[in-house]
Amino acid sequence: MPWWDTQTHADRRPLLLLRGRIKAGLRARFESEGFAEVECGALAASPGNEAHMHAFATSRIRADGSVETLYLHTSPEFAAKKLLAAGESRIFEFARVFRNRERTRLHAPEFTMLEWYRAREEVGQVMEDALALTRRAAQIAGVERFGHRDRTCDPFAETERMTVADAFRIHAGIELLDTLDAQGRGDRDMLVTRAKRAGFPIAAEDGWSDIFSKVLTAAIEPRLGLGRLTLLTDYPRQEAALARPKPSDPRLSERFELYACGVELANGFGELTDPMEQRSRFEAEMDEKQRVHGERYPLDEEFLAALAHMPPAAGVALGFDRLVMLAASAPQIDDVLWTPLPPDP
Repeated sequence: MPWWDTQTHADRRPLLLLRGRIKAGLRARFESEGFAEVECGALAASPGNEAHMHAFATSRIRADGSVETLYLHTSPEFAAKKLLAAGESRIFEFARVFRNRERTRLHAPEFTMLEWYRAREEVGQVMEDALALTRRAAQIAGVERFGHRDRTCDPFAETERMTVADAFRIHAGIELLDTLDAQGRGDRDMLVTRAKRAGFPIAAEDGWSDIFSKVLTAAIEPRLGLGRLTLLTDYPRQEAALARPKPSDPRLSERFELYACGVELANGFGELTDPMEQRSRFEAEMDEKQRVHGERYPLDEEFLAALAHMPPAAGVALGFDRLVMLAASAPQIDDVLWTPLPPDP
């Protein structure tokens, strides 16, 4: 039945009201710590420059009749970092964001991203933020465990902390770091050999990042956040286009993800602020997008210019709808969206 059917809405309404209570509770926590709530515009010159992320394009007609292509943002990240360059130090937003080609039980084309940034603070602090916000959502929902399908997670238990390299070794039998050179560039042939030996099918066109993603999705993510929250840390530099390198090991980055019930909840960085390095990474990502998908997105030149003025910072993007879904033990993301789009046929 459609979401606007009277009985369907009545069944979903308690979850939607819970959504509002969780949002109010998380907003209060940010405000108590001196964060400013911001509202970044959804129209952007560039929707983001990750190879496998897809945007919605639109046309802006200027007063003189000329036409400019703009995009609905896939994250408020570029605009939020411009605000950090402008002088803001602690900001958050419940942002409406848009991603094309995404429609599953865990993905919606339009959804809410809770994003926050701390200027001049370390990535460890925003990790603790993510854990605290997740636990606060459980408290507001009045639950001791999150649930999703046949999996549960106690958000109040001691958090599992695991590096990506350890996860590949433990769950996939692959020594990932052996496939990276001193600067974090991936050796495709070496990873192909290790992945095939571990039983993963590899296509001829798969690059290093494609193989990394296949192993992560198939063998690792379903095993994270089971029984307790998992922080997956130290992503390869090649898989962290917006994160700064890890000072103790330039092959890795200050990127982490938070998991519960096998579901990715949050993605955070120690932010890269070197505009030349950022440009180089974006161009490499767009080259890969052109190779795989036959298209590329423009770079946001204002964003790259602002990076030169941005202070050191750390930030996180948390899937707010997924958090509510887990707190409510709902089987799919549509159950906690007020007006979901129809599913794919």
